[in-house]
Amino acid sequence: MTSATDTAQGQQASASASASASESGSDESSTSVGTGSTSGRHQLRPVKYDYADSFACTYIVSVVAASVAELATYPLDLTKTRLQIQGEAAAAPITTSGSTLAPPGAKGNMQYRGMVATAFGIAREEGALKLWQGVTPALYRHVVYSGVRICSYDLMRKEFTKNGSQALPIWKSALCGVTAGAVAQWLASPADLVKVQIQMEGRRRLMGEPPRVHSAGHAFRKIVQRGGIKGLWKGSIPNVQRAALVNLGDLTTYDTIKHLIMDRLQMPDCHTVHVLASVCAGFVAAIMGTPADVVKTRIMNQPTDNKGNGLLYRGSVDCLRQTVAKEGFPALYKGFLPCWIRMAPWSLTFWLSFEQIRKMIGASGY
Repeated sequence: MTSATDTAQGQQASASASASASESGSDESSTSVGTGSTSGRHQLRPVKYDYADSFACTYIVSVVAASVAELATYPLDLTKTRLQIQGEAAAAPITTSGSTLAPPGAKGNMQYRGMVATAFGIAREEGALKLWQGVTPALYRHVVYSGVRICSYDLMRKEFTKNGSQALPIWKSALCGVTAGAVAQWLASPADLVKVQIQMEGRRRLMGEPPRVHSAGHAFRKIVQRGGIKGLWKGSIPNVQRAALVNLGDLTTYDTIKHLIMDRLQMPDCHTVHVLASVCAGFVAAIMGTPADVVKTRIMNQPTDNKGNGLLYRGSVDCLRQTVAKEGFPALYKGFLPCWIRMAPWSLTFWLSFEQIRKMIGASGY
C-alpha cells in the first residue's frame, strides 16, 4: 500500500514538474518570440520600408513635391518679385565712370499696381507664358534647396528625439528650422540669383532697356564673368536670412501644428491634419520672410559694375535703411499678399504631395 501510494505521489509530482517546465518553456519561447519580433521589426522589415524611410528617398520625394508646388504657384512668385521692385524707380540716377545709369525699371514715374493688376499686366503686355519666366532655375534651385532643408531638418529632429517619433519642443523645432533653411538656401543661392534676374527681363525689355540675360545658362556665365565664382552668391546674406526666417515659419509651424492637432484632438495622420498644418505654416512663413525677401530681391536685381559690386546698395543693412527711409516701413511688406497667397498654396501643395508620395511608397509619416 505504502509503495503504491509513494508511486502515485511520485507520478503526480513528476507530472506537476513536467507541466511547470512546459509552462516555463512556453513562456521562454513566447518571450523569445516576442523579443525576436520586436528586434525583427527593424531587422526583418520589408525592404521597401527601409528604402522609403532612407535619406536618399526622402531627398528625392522632397524635390518632386517641391517641383509640383513650384510649377503650380510660380506665377504668384513672379508677380511678387515685380511688386517688390516697384519703388526703386524713385531713386536718383547713378553716375559711374562718367555715365549715368538709371535704376532698374526706372522710366519716368512708375505706376504702382496691385497683385491682380500686375499679373494681368504681365499676361497682356508680355504674354501668358511669361508668367512662368524663370521657372527653370527655380526648379534647379529646389533640387538643392528643398532636398537639403527637409532632410537636414529630419536628421536634426531625430537627434533631438527618439528617432523622430515624438514632437519637438518649440525652441528645438525653431532651432532645427532656422539651421536647415539657412544651410539649404546658402547652397541654392546661385540658382536663386539666376531666377530673379530672369524674372525681371520681361519688364526691362518692355521699358526699352537692353536685355541683360537671355537664358539661365547665359545668366550664369555672365555672373561668373563679372564677379567670379563668389559673384554667384551676391545677395546670399539676405537670401540666407530670409530662408532661415521662412523655414522657421514653415518647417517649425508645420511640425508643431501637425503634432499638436494629432495629440490634442486625437486625430490620425490624415489629409485634414496636413491641410490645417500647411495653411498655418504658409501664413507664418509669409509674415516672417517678407521683409527679408524684399531686401534680397532688390539686392539681387540691382545693377553691378565691372567688378560685380552693387551700384544701388552696399549690403542688406544699407538696402533695408534706404528702403525704409525713402518708402517707409510698409515698403518692407511690399508683395506680402502675393507672397502669402503663394506660400499658402505652395505649402499646401508641397506638404500634401510630400506626405502622399511617402504614404504611397510605404514610408512613415513625416
